[in-house]
Amino acid sequence: MFTDYWVAFSAIVYKEVKRFMRIWQQTLLPPAVTMVLYFVIFGNLIGSRIGQMGGYDYMAFIVPGLIMMSIITTSYGNVSSSFFSNKFQRSIEEILVAPVPNYIILAGFVAGGMARGIMVGIIVTLLSLAFTQLSINNIWVVVSVIIMTSALFSVGGFINAMYATKFDDVSIVPTFILTPLTYLGGVFYSIDLLPDVWQSLSKFNPILYMVNAFRYGVLGVSDINIWIAFSMVFVFLAVLITWALWLLQRGKGLKG
Repeated sequence: MFTDYWVAFSAIVYKEVKRFMRIWQQTLLPPAVTMVLYFVIFGNLIGSRIGQMGGYDYMAFIVPGLIMMSIITTSYGNVSSSFFSNKFQRSIEEILVAPVPNYIILAGFVAGGMARGIMVGIIVTLLSLAFTQLSINNIWVVVSVIIMTSALFSVGGFINAMYATKFDDVSIVPTFILTPLTYLGGVFYSIDLLPDVWQSLSKFNPILYMVNAFRYGVLGVSDINIWIAFSMVFVFLAVLITWALWLLQRGKGLKG
């Protein structure tokens, strides 16, 4: 039984990785180019006027946030577009009729999204070395945050695709929810700069915890207690996984 499930899981992952690697010029390079523009505009041009933030040069301060931003958007976009394409082409039915548990289906698509998100994160990290020096404060924090964050937003993309009924629906959440939350998640600033009211409101933003946890792993500084950040990311991940499995069990958007 375990062998059968492993074959099903690895087949989905292989298909997902092959899908985005076949067109790597469109799936891996554009996010990297976008991040380089952020490095040049915010880091070099604007950062030189801002000076230090959190005890570090502004460029060094924003690099962890930009790496996390690339992982978030890529992981989310990969799964939402891929799973919806499978729905649209009706090829998802071949997977659904197979004797494979829902959690294997979810895990396969999520692993594919994580693979692309982490690849883009590595590319962005290497490019950032041309603009600033990075030293890892805690490698275990870095690795665990990357894994949990890419998994969380891959699951989020899966949920988006489950609800989507047309291609336009796939872009609604990234445009009107994900992008604002990312820009307001402490990528470009420390929330210590905000008035108390806005600091309190910012703590309802889940991306704030991921960015700060990753920044702590890289630089050793964070606006949020690291254990609280980890706990919040874990809770969000558990909630989204439960939600996604429930949608699969109901066949939301897959029937009719």
